[in-house]
Amino acid sequence: MDTKLNSTDKQLNLDKRYIRMAQIWAENSYCQRRKVGALIVKDKMIISDGYNGTPAGFENCCEDESGHTFPFVLHAEANAITKVARSNNSSDGATLYVTSSPCIECAKLIIQAGIKRVVFSEYYRLQDGIDLLRNAHVKVDFIDPQADEHKPQESGQ
Repeated sequence: MDTKLNSTDKQLNLDKRYIRMAQIWAENSYCQRRKVGALIVKDKMIISDGYNGTPAGFENCCEDESGHTFPFVLHAEANAITKVARSNNSSDGATLYVTSSPCIECAKLIIQAGIKRVVFSEYYRLQDGIDLLRNAHVKVDFIDPQADEHKPQESGQ
């Protein structure tokens, strides 16, 4: 058996590991409806992380009594991007691993942050964020961390 991996296989293995780490990070979210995790990786190093939740200093409660998400709740991508902005790191040219495909608002932040690739493991109900990223020439990949093959994001998915 050939034990050497080509660069595509190595990248796939890294992608799966980072997505699994983002899934674990999502468990930190206090949100009941949906838990999302994100990692920003550059040069094989995690430079930021985030999960959906309330801004610093707010009570860790994401939904009202009827289960609706409060408008001030931050998405995982926004948390990771704002966190890296406050650090000495740069997200320019980085990859964002996120458990759910980005919404349009997060897609705008991703583009402005200079992130060049987004890898996600679950589709959000709307695809406009993916479309915007693609129009901005950000590489977008869907990956199932349990599957054996890596499928680049295709139109109409």
